[in-house]
Amino acid sequence: MRPTGSPEVLERRRQRAIALLKDGLPPVEVAKKLKVDRRSVRRWKASFSAHGPNALQAKPTPGRPPRLNNREKAKLEEQLFRGAKAAGFPTDLWTCPRVARWIDSHLGIHYHVDHIGRLLRSLGWSPQKPQRQAIERNETEVQRWIKKEWPRIKKKPPV
Repeated sequence: MRPTGSPEVLERRRQRAIALLKDGLPPVEVAKKLKVDRRSVRRWKASFSAHGPNALQAKPTPGRPPRLNNREKAKLEEQLFRGAKAAGFPTDLWTCPRVARWIDSHLGIHYHVDHIGRLLRSLGWSPQKPQRQAIERNETEVQRWIKKEWPRIKKKPPV
C-alpha cells in the first residue's frame, strides 16, 4: 500500500532518513524518529548505497490523474456549501446524481454517478441521509408514550 503524502513529502522523508543514518543513528532509531517501519529505512539505505541520491527521488503517483484540478474542486466545494437549492434544484439535498449533473453543466466534466461518492469523500464530505419525521410529530407525546406505554406492552419487565 502506498504511504500517505505527496511524492515530494515522501522523498523528503527518505532523504531525512539517509541524513540521520549518516549522522550515525541506527536504522531502528531512524525508523522511530520518522515513524516508519525499520525495514523501510534499511531498504532506503540499501537503495541509496546501490544507486546514489537518485534512488530516493519522488516517483509520480500511480493511476489516472484526477479529472478535477484543485481550483475546480474548490469551486465544487463552494457550491456544495451553498446548497442544492442555490444550484437550482427543488430541495436542498445533495445527491450523487445532482452533484454529477452540476459538475457536468458547470465544469464540463462528465462523471459517472457511482464515482461521485469517492470524489466527495476525497473532499472530506460524508454521505448523510436526512431523518424522516412526520410534520405532525409531537415530541412530548412521543416521550410520554416511551416512558408510560412502552414498558407496559414490552414482554420483559424493566429490571
